[in-house]
Amino acid sequence: MGGTLLNVVTVLLGGTLGLLIGNRLNERIQQSITTGLGLVTLVVGLSNAQTSGNIIIPLLATVIGVIVGEALRIDLALERLGGWLQARLTRGAADGGQRERFITGFVTASLLFCVGPLTIVGSVQDGMGLAVGFQALAIKSVLDGFAAMAFAASFGVGVLATVFTILIVQGGLALVGALLIATLGSASDVELVRTAPAVVELTATGGILLMGLALALLEVKRPRVANFLPALLIAPLIVVAAQALGVNVYP
Repeated sequence: MGGTLLNVVTVLLGGTLGLLIGNRLNERIQQSITTGLGLVTLVVGLSNAQTSGNIIIPLLATVIGVIVGEALRIDLALERLGGWLQARLTRGAADGGQRERFITGFVTASLLFCVGPLTIVGSVQDGMGLAVGFQALAIKSVLDGFAAMAFAASFGVGVLATVFTILIVQGGLALVGALLIATLGSASDVELVRTAPAVVELTATGGILLMGLALALLEVKRPRVANFLPALLIAPLIVVAAQALGVNVYP
């Protein structure tokens, strides 16, 4: 859990610094910062997606996941959460533009900070009490701190609210790691867990979601990335189901 707490601190520090310098940056600079973040996110997403050993699995997970997500309207749920946080964390009534800016910053930063291999694998390993997990989250914390600074400069205080998302998501994954190590009895099988097909395909699917987020940051297209989140659960389930049926997921 130490890595998650470190991540919260760096996001708060980076976001606060971004708020302080944000008013000093003109609109063109803010737009260029967002574009730069989009380009980096695209590279990271592409790199993660290419780790798949069978692209059919992320494909199925993405299609099934977005159907589930659209049916549940996860994007609206996140936007409502952002609006609820905005009403309680900011003083006074905000106009429509301020509210939309807060929600955009909260949703976009939450997705960026909580989708990716460092979040998933690092949090689980940190919960298992492994130094490698804390190190992974320490690296992620530094990256997220700079990203929070850039996002806060462009989108405002909504980025700081992502600490609640980080605590819930990474804290929950750390709990999974603690339960996993209790089941395994030792850390000797950690490498097997990290390279398991279910984890690999989850990472690849997360890469696809990051690429979708990059398209939104680059203003190429605005996919409802939040509605793709169920794919992160479906990808490992497909692998587990295939293995249970004796199907070789990596032909």
